[in-house]
Amino acid sequence: MLYLPIIILVMFSFNEGVSQSRWEGFSLQWYQAAFNNTQVRDVSLRSLWLAVTASGLATVLATLAALGTTRVGRFPGQTMIYALINQPLMVPEIVTGIALLIFVAAIKVQTGYTGMGYLVAAHTAFCIPFAYLPIRARLETLDHALEAAAADLYASPIQAFRYITLPLMVPGILAGFMLGFVISLDTVVITEFVKSAGQDTLPTYMLGQLRRTVTPEMNAIATLFLALSLVIVTAFFLITRTRGR
Repeated sequence: MLYLPIIILVMFSFNEGVSQSRWEGFSLQWYQAAFNNTQVRDVSLRSLWLAVTASGLATVLATLAALGTTRVGRFPGQTMIYALINQPLMVPEIVTGIALLIFVAAIKVQTGYTGMGYLVAAHTAFCIPFAYLPIRARLETLDHALEAAAADLYASPIQAFRYITLPLMVPGILAGFMLGFVISLDTVVITEFVKSAGQDTLPTYMLGQLRRTVTPEMNAIATLFLALSLVIVTAFFLITRTRGR
């Protein structure tokens, strides 16, 4: 039920005609049309830049949060901190989008700034819990005896983190970055409510086009980003498997 429509979408991206229900022959014309469309190139590059920036910032913040909640004992307010970090997972995305719209609109009125900073901040905040979960899970499985052994060998806390903890955290950090990247690249609701004029990402651009008409060019664009996602997942699998060995 989930994969069959994706297979059909990929198949009809190579359709020679414009029909979405009748195969008329193999052709790459819709991929050529997508590459020649300057608007598609612009929104694609903007989406990639936004996803890399937001997921990178979210991964750094999620790593610090994971360290702060797993490498210390129980402290007052720890449960509240967990709830705050995971809030975007519990609150419906439409509610978060409306709240961001009201908040960002007030800042725009006061400052006059309408740049990409709002989208970066919104995507970063939204991606933090998705990056936090695999990083925290990785930290919770690490043997504390390794860090204690480093301390016994006169390593400072910074040295123990740099040479022991951080290398062992890399698979979790990569997983968090990858998950944040996919979430940022895919989100429509947050972007739709926060963006200003001329700041469309690929999902919001495609949504706008699909409201007018469905063309095989949209199938070609979706197939290219599907291929990008598969490349990222495959690369992550190979990296983590190599580190595991």
